[in-house]
Amino acid sequence: MRTIRTAARALIIQDDKVLTIKMQDTTGIFYILPGGGQQHGETLIEGLQRECLEEIGSSVNVGDIAYVREYIGKNHEFRQSHGNFHQLESVFFCELTAPEAVGQGTALDNKQIGIEWIPLSELPQRRFLPQAIKSAFSKTGFQSDTIYLGDIN
Repeated sequence: MRTIRTAARALIIQDDKVLTIKMQDTTGIFYILPGGGQQHGETLIEGLQRECLEEIGSSVNVGDIAYVREYIGKNHEFRQSHGNFHQLESVFFCELTAPEAVGQGTALDNKQIGIEWIPLSELPQRRFLPQAIKSAFSKTGFQSDTIYLGDIN
């Protein structure tokens, strides 16, 4: 039986920049929001706080939901390796509790090679996933017309 993985991600915007995880695989460099899979027994918020410490080295204050998306791997560009992967992802607006602590986390993701603050004005030119949300960013923030975005990448 296949399961659906639940995950939470942090949308952190500061000084007209978004904090991203810089990843690299055989297709090159790409960027995602900090966060990851929820573990059994923890809330989405607890999981997001743990993931942020692991990936960006800083804790976060978790705010409202920015959006919810699904990722059904067989429907997207990574279908070769993600064909059996299905994730339900809740993305929260967050603020850093210790901005000076941002840097090397305690447990990086497999493909993570660093973190990067991307100016919102440069986001359209970057390989940022999910690409479908790039249009919701302006030069100063993020605004989605709907909370549930469906199966996107």
